[in-house]
Amino acid sequence: MDLQTQITGSDNTDAVDDNTTPMSTSAHAMSNDQDSEQPNTTNSVDGAQTLPPNAIILAEVLTDTAINWQIHNCKITQKTVTQDLPLPFLYHYDSLDDSVKQAYPLTPNLLAQFNTPMNAQKAAELIGIDEALLTSPWHVKIIGSLVVFSEALQLAVRLHWTNTGKQTQQVYTKDASKALTTALKDWQFFGRMDVLYKNNNQTLISIAEENADRQHQAQTTESILTLTTSSDYNQLASSHALAVIAKLENEKIDLPWFDKAIAERLE
Repeated sequence: MDLQTQITGSDNTDAVDDNTTPMSTSAHAMSNDQDSEQPNTTNSVDGAQTLPPNAIILAEVLTDTAINWQIHNCKITQKTVTQDLPLPFLYHYDSLDDSVKQAYPLTPNLLAQFNTPMNAQKAAELIGIDEALLTSPWHVKIIGSLVVFSEALQLAVRLHWTNTGKQTQQVYTKDASKALTTALKDWQFFGRMDVLYKNNNQTLISIAEENADRQHQAQTTESILTLTTSSDYNQLASSHALAVIAKLENEKIDLPWFDKAIAERLE
């Protein structure tokens, strides 16, 4: 089975998309419940490791624009777009026009409520104004996943993305669709990373340091990881996942296929 055929039917990450329809699964267990991490099998000498001369480095190839990278299984696993969540009173008050603030200045009673979470209706009652004078933001939280793969390298990597690391992002727009697109202008990778590698002709290496130099052939035992070939996805060790994500984020502007896949998923 070639790599593209396998990843087309093998990513069974639990998903709830816009139509709440889960993606298909395969007989292989490749879910996000996998907690196995790749063993460190790189040869070591006196506590240091040396890279094989033909090794490819995961973070480098994922950001190599000369490689024909494709995106598969870009989907939404969590979606919140609502105006109903409470906000601290100060957020409601700050949304008022200056003319309204002058007519309804802060009193000691209002100041005492500054950090109290509440909805717009309660805030309007406290101030003594019509609720329509308040601007309620959209609370947006989107979490998704995607698989980026190269048929030539026989390499597939499952990544996760979100619009914010906070509970939600507040976006002041008129409608939900605009709030969603606005929030995802600054999406980011985060969390776990799973690797499927089936190329027996080249060694795949991960280096934990973000700015690791390929020409630096000696690294500590903890910093270099050899990713063995496998028929299933394997979770990348967290320190290595963080290093790869940092490089992807730094060079994301030059990798437009990620933006394109996420934008198309929202349409």
